[in-house]
Amino acid sequence: MTELPLAGKRVFIRADLNVPQDDSGRITDDTRIRASVPAMLHALKAGAALMVTSHLGRPKEGELRAEDSLAPIALRLAELLDRKVPLVGNWLTQPFEVSAGEIVMLENCRVNVGEKADDEALAKKMAALCDIYVNDAFGTAHRAEATTHGLARFAPIACAGPLMAAELDALGKALGAPRRPLVAIVAGSKVSTKLTILRSLAHKVDQLIVGGGIANTFMAAMGLPIGKSLAEMELLEESRQIMAAMRARGAEVPLPEDIVTANEFSAQARANKVLSHQCAADDMILDIGPRTAAKFAGVIANAGTVVWNGPLGVFEIEQFSGGTRTLASAIAHSPAFSIAGGGDTLAAIAKFNIANQIDYISTGGGAFLEFLEGKTLPAVAVLLGRAET
Repeated sequence: MTELPLAGKRVFIRADLNVPQDDSGRITDDTRIRASVPAMLHALKAGAALMVTSHLGRPKEGELRAEDSLAPIALRLAELLDRKVPLVGNWLTQPFEVSAGEIVMLENCRVNVGEKADDEALAKKMAALCDIYVNDAFGTAHRAEATTHGLARFAPIACAGPLMAAELDALGKALGAPRRPLVAIVAGSKVSTKLTILRSLAHKVDQLIVGGGIANTFMAAMGLPIGKSLAEMELLEESRQIMAAMRARGAEVPLPEDIVTANEFSAQARANKVLSHQCAADDMILDIGPRTAAKFAGVIANAGTVVWNGPLGVFEIEQFSGGTRTLASAIAHSPAFSIAGGGDTLAAIAKFNIANQIDYISTGGGAFLEFLEGKTLPAVAVLLGRAET
């Protein structure tokens, strides 16, 4: 986008403004909104007539509920841009005006019937609204939807926004020709949701640190007791295969030597620090122990590149936050090139106040993981295709 003349042009930016909100609709983390501002400022300063849209939540197509409205997003954007950001509803059926140097927000695009199915007629209708289509929503790049894929096919000009370009550059640097050792931290509640990424990384990284329910499953696969911990016992063999693939390359999946357990999942639970083989039958593993945290910190200190997706424990509860805090601090102080992504990871970075010490923070969740896995992202592929024609 930054290479195109935008003055007097109708510019349509598909942003990713899908931010968390509390029960009263207040935005609890505006990271994605702030990350999207540079593209809008550039277009406005260049004299474009700017339209911006995004999805928010999981609305039912054809039905706009109050909680799915972009109204709170428009208000926050107005504060960040220091100008009015009118919200336009029914923007596909009712005419609206936007002058050069002005911005309007188009209501939640996922309310439009046919959005998720990448409906061609819908995409053409949206394409008629603009002279230039800009995809600046890396977080949705793994989905072929009308505003992320179809619109890019039919708009007169289609291009990537600065956030999209920066994401692809940073991820390419982390995986294309990484400084070694390459360390990946993949944590979360389930192996199944990240099984393909774990398989893929097993053939690329030098050390694969797993955490959360994923680590519990790997520990069980090695015969360690995990009590009542969250795990997927049907994936023990898959976990063993991933560890075997790493060992075959001289790489490693270091498992916890000590853990933090509790007999209930609550902020009032008593935290017990025990060795990995000492988890009681009625306990749950809710964090890694200090010895393991120190070991992982040493791995990170000697890394050339660190890719981080997911906290290592229930970091939201103070007595189970030590492992993720130590890991976050190690990444912040490591000389390695660091890239982090995923909603829980962003929340941990915010909690431990290390955003300025991470080389690149990705706004993508699913797109971040699919890129790491080596998959082709539909929204990126269509822009590359337009660039070649």
